[in-house]
Amino acid sequence: MPAAPTDPAAPDLLRYRRQVQLPEVGAAGQARLAGARVLVVGAGGLGCPVLLYLAAAGVGTLGLADADRVEAHNLPRQTLYGTADVGARKVEAAARALARLNADTRTELHPVRVRPDNVRALVGAYDLVVDGSDNFPTRYLLSDACVSLGRPLVSGAIYRFEGQVSVFNYDGGPTYRCLFPVPPGAAEAPDCNVTGVLNVLPGLVGLVQATEALKVLLGLGEVLSGRLWLLDVRSFQTRLLRFRRDPVRSLLNLDTADPADYLDPACDPTTTPVEGNNYLNINADELRVALAGPDPPLLLDVRRPDEFARQHLPGSVPVPLAELAARAIEVPRDRLVVVVCQSGARSAQAVRLLREELGFDEVRSLAGGLAEYFDG
Repeated sequence: MPAAPTDPAAPDLLRYRRQVQLPEVGAAGQARLAGARVLVVGAGGLGCPVLLYLAAAGVGTLGLADADRVEAHNLPRQTLYGTADVGARKVEAAARALARLNADTRTELHPVRVRPDNVRALVGAYDLVVDGSDNFPTRYLLSDACVSLGRPLVSGAIYRFEGQVSVFNYDGGPTYRCLFPVPPGAAEAPDCNVTGVLNVLPGLVGLVQATEALKVLLGLGEVLSGRLWLLDVRSFQTRLLRFRRDPVRSLLNLDTADPADYLDPACDPTTTPVEGNNYLNINADELRVALAGPDPPLLLDVRRPDEFARQHLPGSVPVPLAELAARAIEVPRDRLVVVVCQSGARSAQAVRLLREELGFDEVRSLAGGLAEYFDG
């Protein structure tokens, strides 16, 4: 059994003795984990197992980036949270759970969406980035930021019964754009609000991401660089697809990539609107002023009935997005209508429907949704 460390800043080797006993890890490797700083983007289905196992392994500092709050429908697959956490910020609830697991792991909370205006500061403060996001704009943004700042990126994705993991920008290896050169079109990308997933799938995929993160931090084994690991839980078959670094695509970064790659109206509520065929937004502060004025807008809430029942703005009219086209006659055309949802994604879709297909003029989407409105 390893002797207890005498340096008070050193990791507790007794706690980690089973992995310290591995010659490939040892006391030096455990000390390397204790000094590591890892940013985990997304504290959801993928982020929960990543955070759980990196904290358990003794990673010294974990950055948690997620702007969402815990909802009841998260609980089957986001196992850091319990019923009592519903309504709490995910990063705060996750930090409490991790502190109970391992008080030696420090958590740095970033209750924000990763955007072009904050991604450099976030990524630059950490040694490694683990991407547990659920939309393509964030994946491309993180990849380009990791190229700009020289950080490895452990990427995971899930869809229904299938998952995938790879490591990008590691030791001169391929980047995300070498495998996926351009973002999919709106018709190709699954709707992040309605796509189902088997509850155990994020746990399986997130655990592989945590494994790859530890391998990167320890310089251990053969990292999934230039290889895409694929899993289908229906058959439990796995595959490894190999791909190479592209000399042109691998150079794309925050300064050279098309900024439009970071905007996706289907899943990204932070899209900057302009007059024309794009969406028109109103932010939380502007909405507060409008609601206090002499001619307040109608609030049209397009979330599910269960979401509306938990929390809504006073005076809101509930019309779920799936019913909006059929019930559009209930929406007035002679006053400003502000469409709201939880994050701003569904409201943006509703505004597009109302403006482009049904001919409404005075409609706006609440940018950032009720999550940002109530946080403000």
